[in-house]
Amino acid sequence: MGFNLRAHRRFGDVWTVRLPTRRGGFVVTCHPDHLESLLKAKPADAPSLTGESPLRPILGPNSILTSVGDRHMRQRKLLLPPFHGEAVARYVEMIAEVADREIDGWPVNQPFALAPRMQAVTLAVIMRGVFGIEADSARGTMEHRMRETIRRLLAASTHPLYQLVELRNAGRREPRGILARLLAIADRQMYAVIAQRRSQGSDGGADVLSLLLAARDEAGRPLTDQELRDELMSLVLAGHETTANSLAWTFERLLRTPPAYDRLRELVRGEADGGAEYVEATIHETMRSRPVIPMIVRMVKRSWRFGEYVLPASTPVAVSIIALHRREDVYPQPGAYRPDRFLGVKPGTYTWIPFGGGIRRCLGATLAMAEQRVVLDAVARRTDMLAPDPSPEAARMRNVTMIPRRGARVVVTRRRAA
Repeated sequence: MGFNLRAHRRFGDVWTVRLPTRRGGFVVTCHPDHLESLLKAKPADAPSLTGESPLRPILGPNSILTSVGDRHMRQRKLLLPPFHGEAVARYVEMIAEVADREIDGWPVNQPFALAPRMQAVTLAVIMRGVFGIEADSARGTMEHRMRETIRRLLAASTHPLYQLVELRNAGRREPRGILARLLAIADRQMYAVIAQRRSQGSDGGADVLSLLLAARDEAGRPLTDQELRDELMSLVLAGHETTANSLAWTFERLLRTPPAYDRLRELVRGEADGGAEYVEATIHETMRSRPVIPMIVRMVKRSWRFGEYVLPASTPVAVSIIALHRREDVYPQPGAYRPDRFLGVKPGTYTWIPFGGGIRRCLGATLAMAEQRVVLDAVARRTDMLAPDPSPEAARMRNVTMIPRRGARVVVTRRRAA
């Protein structure tokens, strides 16, 4: 995070960086006009560079996150219904139940990391949406084993030594070493569930796996097991970890900003109007100040102008979400955590982009916002917390996400009944 902000202060709206994993440099920008020109461009003129993402060895070549062009648009159209509108509304009650059950298990007067607890909630939600698996699926079932395997995989990725695993796989299209072995365990569980569901036949379910099993390409062929695996792994990992870390960042920020934290609890617990609006503003401010995904990347296929700069064709361009969200001309006192800046103010299309934008905007943004509203309300209503260390938690990169270095450690000093 600090690198992007220092570069913006030193070089202005446009600068270049070099990465050891790629020949040549990246152009980086944080100007809203430059972002708008990229997001409004024809997909063929400025395609996403996600095919070179560090997630490629994990997600595979068939993922909606690593595909581009017509294939990406077909996948997006197929997967959109379970993550929008009435489908998300049906999840809200389940999210509330899972959140209350999780809060009931939190220790009182003992420090603990909040991020893994938030992951437990969001993993239960995404497993319901993707597989139709209930949060309390019985131990010993195939569904329970898969969920636990994914949970352990994510826990392993938080270990400091995991950075060595990432370095070993940097720039590769297929996993190797420890990552390959970890994914092999998760894949066995994933393929077993796919095989079981194939044997049961299409049941017309509304979960993502049911939709994918029923899908056919232009030639009438169903998706292969490998294609299903890549799509499902992408939705599970991207669909819950980012939301969990956004919630963790919310409380990391709130506990170090007492006026905002006190105001949130007052409004959520009171009978006066304003609680829902302040919850929404708090989410927007957290995702502005601590975006979990720090940048988006495009490859301009033709000559491109950014103000006084003209880029040659085939130049990779990264938009720094962090630096964009910290522009003084857009957000006065950008380093301050102030949810009130979003009260009665809708986030700008080209100045607030934690979910990305354009045709690559996060497919699960509606679900992610619903989860954050419900969980933030429940935690603020039912608990009083403090930070065991008053100094802010620094950010660290894990693959393509920016997470609290210590997992957003908190102490619950009081817990109320649901």
